[in-house]
Amino acid sequence: MAGKRTELGSRLTEGHVASADSYLMRRFRQSGLATVGRTATPEFAYSITTEAVLYGPTRNPWDLGRTAGGSSGGSAAAVAAGIVPLAHATDAAGSIRIPAASTGLFGLKPTRGRVSMGPDTDEIFSGLAVQGGVSRTVRDSAALLDHIHGPESGDPYFAAPPHRPYSEEIARDPGRLRIGVIAEGGGRRRTERAVGDAVSRTAELLASLGHQVAEATLDLGLSWERFVLANARLWTANLVPWLDALAAATGRPIDLSTVQHETLAGYAWGRQVTGADFVSALGVRNTVARSIGRHFDRYDVLLTPTLPELPPRLGTYAEGVEDLDGLGWLDQILDRSPFTAGFNLAGTPAMSVPLATDPTTGLPIGLQFAAAYGREDTLFRLAAQLEQAAPWSHRTPAVWAGSE
Repeated sequence: MAGKRTELGSRLTEGHVASADSYLMRRFRQSGLATVGRTATPEFAYSITTEAVLYGPTRNPWDLGRTAGGSSGGSAAAVAAGIVPLAHATDAAGSIRIPAASTGLFGLKPTRGRVSMGPDTDEIFSGLAVQGGVSRTVRDSAALLDHIHGPESGDPYFAAPPHRPYSEEIARDPGRLRIGVIAEGGGRRRTERAVGDAVSRTAELLASLGHQVAEATLDLGLSWERFVLANARLWTANLVPWLDALAAATGRPIDLSTVQHETLAGYAWGRQVTGADFVSALGVRNTVARSIGRHFDRYDVLLTPTLPELPPRLGTYAEGVEDLDGLGWLDQILDRSPFTAGFNLAGTPAMSVPLATDPTTGLPIGLQFAAAYGREDTLFRLAAQLEQAAPWSHRTPAVWAGSE
């Protein structure tokens, strides 16, 4: 945003002011949206909890001792707390869906190429990242995507235009969908009982709405270890030139005085990634995209937990971080969010829907739905049907009442 600080949650870029609008910001302005402020992000969006050293942790409005998720944790906290009705968010491994799930919001990750990343970048994290938002209602997210989608000159990816505005899709019947239900992720972490129960209840709700529901397994086309390694290579190799350019612009060193341990570890690990390693990781991206794509030959939609656990306590992710290298940090992040990142490699749309709460803590539980490339229309129709069948906008965290 021209003339406003773009600090990326880092002391390395503290005080940095953007000189021009991105294409996305230009579309925000053209749509008539009023930008009221900037929200927090983990340093360089390099985490799924928003606890940057620069300004301190972002707290979850449902429980101020817990994380609001990340990387769009500040955006989610602002919407969940009732400050704004919707907020900009990005997603490279779950960073729209994870904070939405953590704070009881609706968040849809669009198809790769649906929203332009230009003009300063053609893609972020090698096509893994997309632009979108989080909101309290399906209607608001559909209207937002209506205003920001569409290619710009020079964009490397192209998603076919929708047949009609997404704000019209939400009034259409989704029909009888074939839905595959996946309860466990590919990593080491098992789905907590409260989350698994929410998946089961959601499957029952879908069946009662007339959908064809069946158990499924998410096949990435390769081992979990190779999946994590490829993500680490793509993330850290992209981090190196990004930090080098910012350090040159600010005149600051890249060390623990300016960046957090996990960022510095990723930077150091990324400097060792070879060109052949990077190309190999792009090959894994293709393998995952093809494998996930084949799921949608059999199913219209896949249902998973957004996260396998309730929002962790603040500080959880920092425990033992000093002992992790760049690969170890990405392994920890993906182990705690095993359901989301595959759809970033595939480039397919996915959404987190706040359909459940934990009966013990009252914390929200997000359910993830994914569809084939370019099929946001299917997801919006289904989301609107679920919102009507099991409304969630009346559920508000204690901070709405001024409670601490």
